Amino acid sequence: MENQNFSILVVDDEKNITDLLKDILEDEGFNVDVAFDISSAKEKIKEKDFDIVFLDVWLPDGEGTDLIPFIRENNEITKIIMISGHANIPIAVKALKEGAYDFLEKPISTESIFAVIEKATKEIKKDLEYIFLKQQQTKDIEIIGNSPPMQELKKQIERVAKTNAWIMIFGENGTGKELVAKSIHFLSDRANKPFVDINCAALPDDLIEAELFGYEKGAFTGAVSRKPGKLEIADGGTLFLDEVTDMSLSAQAKLLRVLEEKEFTRLGSNQKIRVDIRVISATNKDLDKEIEEGRFRQDLAFRLAVIPIHVPPLRERGQDIILLAEYFLKKSCIENKIEPLRLSDDVKKALLRYDWPGNVRELKNLMERLCIFASGEEITVEDLPPYIFKGKSPSGRKKIEIKPLKKVREEAEKEVIQLALEKYGRNLKEVAKVLDIDLSSLYRKLKQYNLEE
Repeated sequence: MENQNFSILVVDDEKNITDLLKDILEDEGFNVDVAFDISSAKEKIKEKDFDIVFLDVWLPDGEGTDLIPFIRENNEITKIIMISGHANIPIAVKALKEGAYDFLEKPISTESIFAVIEKATKEIKKDLEYIFLKQQQTKDIEIIGNSPPMQELKKQIERVAKTNAWIMIFGENGTGKELVAKSIHFLSDRANKPFVDINCAALPDDLIEAELFGYEKGAFTGAVSRKPGKLEIADGGTLFLDEVTDMSLSAQAKLLRVLEEKEFTRLGSNQKIRVDIRVISATNKDLDKEIEEGRFRQDLAFRLAVIPIHVPPLRERGQDIILLAEYFLKKSCIENKIEPLRLSDDVKKALLRYDWPGNVRELKNLMERLCIFASGEEITVEDLPPYIFKGKSPSGRKKIEIKPLKKVREEAEKEVIQLALEKYGRNLKEVAKVLDIDLSSLYRKLKQYNLEE
């Protein structure tokens, strides 16, 4: 961002000060306005957004600090720099507590002006980037679908978001449980605080506690420095425990104690840390069965699942399939800088006939592949992978190509692994189990077929 895009307001009743600052800053390319009292400053702030305000402590119609809340209400990222010829510690402390960014004492040197301006503009750029990312993040939580099950789901999300109740989200892998959790968070009063997620299925048992509670330097081998845990980072916001039923029983017991007491200690420390968090958890398993078979604590389930929300699988929301497919296709084309593509009518029919075991995630991944490898402006059935037709061509005849058997085995193996990854959401333990291979073999095959993330 160039200097001419930054606007500055100088509020001071001494004309020699306003003239000096205006001349210096305009020479550097800034847009500069001046005001000589609080009243005229308010009028200018109502008319225009200012990135930086130089504000005198004493003005004809009041203290400059009285203007700080008004500036904040109009633009929360404005950097307020107090200036005074009567500087003292109490005034500086009051100004900073009220929301001032910095404090300069008269007579102001050119060097100090440029130093504080450079620092302030860097902070403004960071603030703007944060706001942009926040807006993009909010866009990415949009839940696509008009089917009756999705309309009911959206109503539930709106209903629970404004509460502080803890929620457990149920649904198959790939249905969008994390998206539902984010939607609840960003519609809640905690939206401006962190949303912190932890995938309980992807972490070994001995690392879950370190991730949740954090640790001190030297707490265990490899702990070379202090690291805050996810609970600490999520303070004031939302902690999302994905696939929570895969958490070990020992970790469940410690988590339950923390949730009840709302305080914990880092590994290797005795100091208590209090947190204020909302917990949203998710699972793809039958919770009652997990409790019955002793894999999940009933008391923890009661604590987490105050409000249960069920996310329907894609096969139960058929009228959303084409809507989602076109949305993901358009999004992928934009992200990959590819000219817009369209789905042929035959492709739409094929997508509607398929049962989508990997749910929305599988559809999203397919659209991205089609976007990148499509042979023309329109995606045809010839572009679709064979499994969409259950191993048959669009005509219903088995498609067979003569090639080395090793190649056939590798292609089939890669396709089956891809399907398993999509269905089980890259839960490698589950993928290895369903493929009946050990984890080390699965890791080798992921590397062999370039399926690593």
